[in-house]
Amino acid sequence: MNQFDITSATQEPGLSTAMKVVYQWNYGSEVEELRSLYVKALEAQWIAERQLDWERPLDHAALAATPLGIGFPVEQTSYWRSLSAETVWELKKRMASFRLSNFLHGEQGALMVAAQLVNAVPHTDAKFYAATQTVDEARHVEVFARYIQKLDMVRPIAPNLKGLLDSTLETGDWAKKLVGMQIVVEGLALYSFREMRNLTEEPLLKEILTYVGRDEARHHAYGVQYVERCVPCLSAAEREDLEDFAFEAAIAIIGGRNQAGFMAALLQSWAEAGIDTVELLACAQRERDQLIRPPRPAGRRRGPVSGFVLPTLRRCGLLSRRVAGRFHEVLQGNLGSQVVGNSLDEFMQWIPDLPEDTAAWVLGELE
Repeated sequence: MNQFDITSATQEPGLSTAMKVVYQWNYGSEVEELRSLYVKALEAQWIAERQLDWERPLDHAALAATPLGIGFPVEQTSYWRSLSAETVWELKKRMASFRLSNFLHGEQGALMVAAQLVNAVPHTDAKFYAATQTVDEARHVEVFARYIQKLDMVRPIAPNLKGLLDSTLETGDWAKKLVGMQIVVEGLALYSFREMRNLTEEPLLKEILTYVGRDEARHHAYGVQYVERCVPCLSAAEREDLEDFAFEAAIAIIGGRNQAGFMAALLQSWAEAGIDTVELLACAQRERDQLIRPPRPAGRRRGPVSGFVLPTLRRCGLLSRRVAGRFHEVLQGNLGSQVVGNSLDEFMQWIPDLPEDTAAWVLGELE
């Protein structure tokens, strides 16, 4: 047994946070949708140690065959095709461990924010649900850590994700905690879980993402149902402040106006494996006309921010034209007009609605 110590080499110095603790002496239900969601959460609890087969070896062939899912067909470039099978496996393994490590780190952040929400939110139903989410997030940290241990090693957290988690933990405004975690972080996680679950055929990973995806769909629903009730109670200035916080949180994930986000961190990991990432990207640029891109069907969700976070903000009353214009400017600079539209009106018209059943959507049962 390891010797117990109060501090360890892996922990960071404490993060100073501001948070009020709100007692609520009314123990009856005030928000029936949240009370129902709490009951669903209790009924849907699962025990990873018992319900997942951890003795099953990982299917390396299935992992190696999993498409990268990074937005452009880098695997079709002549540079990529020139790599040895061993190098391709190393890159695929690093890609999987990088994405899963950031899922893991995000779940730890969600665990701590959910625990804060138990203290900070003013309604009993909301406190009850946040308590179940805290349990869910602890379980998610457990399963992702165990899977990564079987696959490779835990990779460092992407700086932009760390910044978003810090700002959400640090704020003393419980509404901002809800928006930062339940709307932005959970929305991005849902989109990413769905994408990875649809791309991979590795059995244990697919099973983990199925269980976790169902939980995350409830967490997102908690944010939507609670925030959309709260927003109409805010003053104009408070609503604008909350919109601005949501904007900064979402843009932090894609890396602002130069996309210095997850892709930059992934490329750094590949560079450490000996890949000339500058030449890889230059090759993709030179061969862009020859690369086969899948057709973009009408109504396709255009990435996690445009495809899921913005529909959620609109549903919650936090996507005025003022802040939508700011989103359009950044996304147009990063992705181009063909993806986000030439004008603000076109951009807003292209934002899809939220899925009618988020859990079914995450599991690939709905487009």
